[in-house]
Amino acid sequence: MTHEVITDEQVEDIIVVAKNIYGFDFGGYSRASLKRRLNRIMVLKRLGYFDLRNTLINNENFFHDFLNEITVNVTEMFRDPKFFKSIKDNVLPYLSSYPHIKVWNAGCSTGEELYSFAILFEEYGLYNRSFFYGTDINHKVIETAKEGIYDLQKMKQYSENYLAVDGGKSLANHYVAQYDAASIVRNLKKNVLFSMHNLVSDGPFNEFQVISCRNVLIYFNPQLQNSVINLFYESLANFGFLCLGGKETIRDQRLAKKFKAVDKKNNIYQKIN
Repeated sequence: MTHEVITDEQVEDIIVVAKNIYGFDFGGYSRASLKRRLNRIMVLKRLGYFDLRNTLINNENFFHDFLNEITVNVTEMFRDPKFFKSIKDNVLPYLSSYPHIKVWNAGCSTGEELYSFAILFEEYGLYNRSFFYGTDINHKVIETAKEGIYDLQKMKQYSENYLAVDGGKSLANHYVAQYDAASIVRNLKKNVLFSMHNLVSDGPFNEFQVISCRNVLIYFNPQLQNSVINLFYESLANFGFLCLGGKETIRDQRLAKKFKAVDKKNNIYQKIN
């Protein structure tokens, strides 16, 4: 059976529908990525374009599923250990003299990345004076993040990642295994807050010493990327750190001048003016 493939014109139409009815603006998303995901939704749900459009307009519950597919949720604890090793070596020593530290993980998905930061801070003795905010556009993943319960099978991979960061203990110290689930320990959750935030349309909401946002900007076009980097700049305290990971960088030279590169490989920057 051949599946209908969405046209460029129809992609633009879906963007208008999502914005007008639900207030979500996908206009700055990379069209290639958006098209790929819309085609995937049509295959998964067995919908042609007009059925997709009508269901989107008339069924709010369907929109939440749609959002789940459009926003990419690929995450794991200590994903890309070299990035976390760099945070440990370059960022934590600098923060050790701070009385209060605020960390924002933007596009936090199901929370594994934010809990990884919390573990690093706890082992470095900084957790009790830190507060961690995890935000995402997608309420479904936020609910999972709040629970902090993950598939026990995945912990083997997460433990390998953790060991590659030179974690001080064992990852098992930070979760409780129950049947086939791993639950993040309560102590790590007490200074953590997960909430909805839309990088496209919402403004700064605090002043942070660390902002981490990985594997999000690659789905945006250059204009939206610059707009989001600017949002991060506005949300950072002076000498705060912006941590983008190996796949993303600050492309706009005007914005780049406002930061000092701390680690060019892992794209960790410090706000300098």
